[in-house]
Amino acid sequence: MNDQKLKAILIDIITPDTTPQEAQSRMEELENLTNTFGGVVVVKTMQKRGMPDYDTYIGKGKLDEVIELGKAKYADVIIVNNILKPRQSYSIEERLEKTGMKVWDRIDLILKIFDKHAKTTEAKLQIELASIEHMGPRIFGMGLDLMRQEGRVGVRSGQGESNIEIMKRHLRKRKQNILDKLEQYEKIRKLHRDHRKRQNLKTAAIVGYTNAGKSSLLNAMTNKGAYVADQLFATLSTRVGKLYIQPKNEEEGKYIRGQEILISDTIGFIQDLPPSLIQAFKSTLAETVESDIILHVIDVTDPHIHKKIEVVESILSQLGVGNIPKIYIFNKMDMAMRKTPKELDANEYKGLVKAGKTSAKELGWEEKEKAEREKTKELKIPKEPLQEIKEKYKKHHPVFVSAVEKTNLDELTQVIAKFL
Repeated sequence: MNDQKLKAILIDIITPDTTPQEAQSRMEELENLTNTFGGVVVVKTMQKRGMPDYDTYIGKGKLDEVIELGKAKYADVIIVNNILKPRQSYSIEERLEKTGMKVWDRIDLILKIFDKHAKTTEAKLQIELASIEHMGPRIFGMGLDLMRQEGRVGVRSGQGESNIEIMKRHLRKRKQNILDKLEQYEKIRKLHRDHRKRQNLKTAAIVGYTNAGKSSLLNAMTNKGAYVADQLFATLSTRVGKLYIQPKNEEEGKYIRGQEILISDTIGFIQDLPPSLIQAFKSTLAETVESDIILHVIDVTDPHIHKKIEVVESILSQLGVGNIPKIYIFNKMDMAMRKTPKELDANEYKGLVKAGKTSAKELGWEEKEKAEREKTKELKIPKEPLQEIKEKYKKHHPVFVSAVEKTNLDELTQVIAKFL
């Protein structure tokens, strides 16, 4: 495809109990994932049904309709917003055989994004391990394909079955090699953690939904210089920075001594990640597991803020760190506090306007002047929504910051100091 962007058709199944807002959110996230990979969405389609079709996920009729749309739009791939079963994947691929299109499920797409962003050898090994875990069940489909070739191209009877076994053995061997290498990385990381403990160095782990601003916060607090991008999964490997908290005399006379804290940042979380994918990144997430405190970064401007907090908490529970003390850091206050005025087309031709008191208004000049004033005016976010957030999550000591503008980081630093 050279420099051309991958053209994708997105498919999602919506159960009857799914709200329109939830359905839209799911599709938006899949589109964001596609854009992060470097693709462009040409068709989005949803189907309401109680459960996916056993053979083709969306049913043969709907699949034929999507295939025709794909041909018309010159699509390269159909992306399903779920995990396809081996039979479903094989059935769809069989129907796409002569079209040049491929089919990916949600995990295929995420793995391809991970692979694109991976920089370290460890991250690449973890992605390969996750790919093997995801590919394994599909060997069934590959075997069926080989066996079906018997009568067509003269493959000996039983050849398909033997090839399945060969492939399974190859994957088992490769998986074990990867696990052995990852174990070595984990041993080195454990030595570093043990050394920090001997020095009584406290550690904090930054977690959060992907694109919440975790790397920006690490940079703001430690000057680490971690890679930052407005993309999902821009960070895959662990980055560690050092924060020094200045000594402070409190009003009551209590003295807080200065201390160094190591802060780690790793991959962002996302909804519907399968346990095998989380397991594959276990060594990277070990910094979170071993931390003294968790800094949960949340995008305060996200319309689905509460749902995404639940997703992160669920994954933390899967990692067995649900009980580690947490501070909720509501980030991107710079975006929440600033109102961007609606663009006014003052140059639109109005025709002849009679001169008089109302002519400036009719021509749009008053609106333009007002808009210019609004551009430089910062409006405070209504107190009630922030107060509701503060009350709802008060047990996690919420702090509202802007990592980009480095505002309110002193308050955050002091909250961290009191915890540690």
